[in-house]
Amino acid sequence: MRTDPASVPPPGDRGLLTARLSAADLALHVIPLDDAILSIQTCPVRGPHRHAYHELFWTRSGTGVHLVDGERTAVGPGTVLVLGRGPVHFLEHARELSGAIVRFGDELLHEGLSPRSHPGRLLTARHRPVVKVPPEDAAHFDAVIGALAAETGRPLSASSDDVHRHLLLTVLSWIGRWYDQGESSDPGGKDDPDLRLYRRFNVLLERDFARHHDVRHYARELGVSESALWRALSGVTGSPTRTLITERVMMEAARLLRFTDLAVGQVAHEVGVRDRLYFSRAFKRRYGRSPRAYRERFHGATEEEGGV
Repeated sequence: MRTDPASVPPPGDRGLLTARLSAADLALHVIPLDDAILSIQTCPVRGPHRHAYHELFWTRSGTGVHLVDGERTAVGPGTVLVLGRGPVHFLEHARELSGAIVRFGDELLHEGLSPRSHPGRLLTARHRPVVKVPPEDAAHFDAVIGALAAETGRPLSASSDDVHRHLLLTVLSWIGRWYDQGESSDPGGKDDPDLRLYRRFNVLLERDFARHHDVRHYARELGVSESALWRALSGVTGSPTRTLITERVMMEAARLLRFTDLAVGQVAHEVGVRDRLYFSRAFKRRYGRSPRAYRERFHGATEEEGGV
């Protein structure tokens, strides 16, 4: 799988590249790793970069060293490195590495997980967790990862989203359970002010994204200046406030297009966009397809792409 590193770097990153999923309308990629050479070749950028997606780095055997926000993180047999979007990452070294990389967007996380097992607390951890998979569970975990890889290699069908989502949620639920059973690798993360503000912002965004698309509203509700909010969110995620708001709005639109029969105009209304032409253009910028073409891709239609 390839990613597209030729994206606009976030403000303040001075040329730092952001790796994105190779197909913006596909929310899940699984890359099997067979050896150290392959593992390094699958890095989207040969050098430090950010991810615009979440990543699970499953090490079945072998060893590796990841550079995450300038700190070295070692991985060994039977471990999963959990990387939420935003941190600066680089696979510095790998030896006899086998396993898989699972890359996924937020689109598949909209239902199915209880607050207890939702991966948000792992994906936003300041010190990226390395979760140890119990030896007795390793074969089952590896089998589900293998099933995910096989499913993502199949042609899209009406059931593809459901299968992908259920398998991914199983993987994430297991990781959350093992994380709870072990010692937290996020010492001090709860006291990080930027991370606390980011989490508060996420709660507010979930409540208000369909009604408020302006940065001023979120800064006022959170009791901080717009510039302070920008600095905190950019530091944690690599994206400014307005981008995070727009991405949340467009992600909801994508969910409704994929999982409901609402008309495109109704979808725009549901996410708070009154101008249908603006909605179509903004959606295409984010997902590379018009809303109608996006829906046809997942509903198996054969009509020509285009329109809104």
